[in-house]
Amino acid sequence: MQKKIITFGEIMLRLKSPGFERLLQSAVFEATFGGGEANVAVSLANYGLDAAFVTVLPENEIGNTCIAELRRFGVDTSLIVREKGRMGVYYVETGSNQRPSKVIYDRANSTIALARPGTIDWKKAFDAGKWFHITGITPAISQSAADLSFEAVRAAKEKGLTVSCDFNYRGKLWKYGKTAPEVMTELVKHVDIGIANEEDCQKALGINPSSPGLRGAGIDVAKGELDQEEYRKLTDKVLSAFPNLKMIAITLRSSHSADRNGWSACLNDGKRFVVSRQYEMNDIVDRVGGGDAFAGGLIYGLNTGRLPEDALNFAVAASCLKHSIPGDFNRVSVAEVENLMRGETSGRVQR
Repeated sequence: MQKKIITFGEIMLRLKSPGFERLLQSAVFEATFGGGEANVAVSLANYGLDAAFVTVLPENEIGNTCIAELRRFGVDTSLIVREKGRMGVYYVETGSNQRPSKVIYDRANSTIALARPGTIDWKKAFDAGKWFHITGITPAISQSAADLSFEAVRAAKEKGLTVSCDFNYRGKLWKYGKTAPEVMTELVKHVDIGIANEEDCQKALGINPSSPGLRGAGIDVAKGELDQEEYRKLTDKVLSAFPNLKMIAITLRSSHSADRNGWSACLNDGKRFVVSRQYEMNDIVDRVGGGDAFAGGLIYGLNTGRLPEDALNFAVAASCLKHSIPGDFNRVSVAEVENLMRGETSGRVQR
């Protein structure tokens, strides 16, 4: 029996204004579902791996519909816990040119935010598991969600699972009295594979490649240019601070405008520092979920015998394609990702 890859976190109702409209410019929302760890599970299921998603959902029709949507993609939902309460909601406004995209959260007191240690049977969840994926979003939601996250990673390590974590800093969420570095530096001690962008390393872990007093020098998320040497220094620092990490992968986004980005990534496994191919994305449809598509691609690559640099390039190509797809989920196949990796970038009609 194929061992499962298990992801854990919050999935929300996603309400998006049509096209490039401002929020409530018209009295219409496009309703779908999305959330970092669920997005990873969908990617993995699309690639043919056995993926399960664990969360706590409300006992109502919205929760039922959410589970049905995950099942449609082949994600195992049997470990999802149902309790009374509400599903978190987030609103999306897609930016264009110099107007950035915008996300507004309405997720306070959701079922997962109120869940506590003991809510999920981790022994049962991990019995058939080989890999566990979590992000820095869940421990940012509430103290009880953070406690549940620690319970999860400890149980995963006790069971011998490989643990991956996308550090995912969300400044709008850390509101319950703890800072991101206070929590995340402890959580990452239980992690094998780290995934991040430059902001995540600085704001979630408090690690910066520059000398003291020059915080942010050399790496600026708003710049259109990237200094690879600074990222080598940054990944070296992360691996030095967390010797339990086997590797750290960082996405490199050069933002020229809301719909024109350069996209690549780097990976450091303590032996080599490698940089992927870069893609120029000139007509971005939806960048929300792009990082999750990268994480899903990397986990897929590492679970199918690819060398780290090959897994990295698969992840970058997969997440590049995600930028062309509306919604949180990356609805692409392995063959489509591999076609892009081979250089098929013309976008010609396939007949």
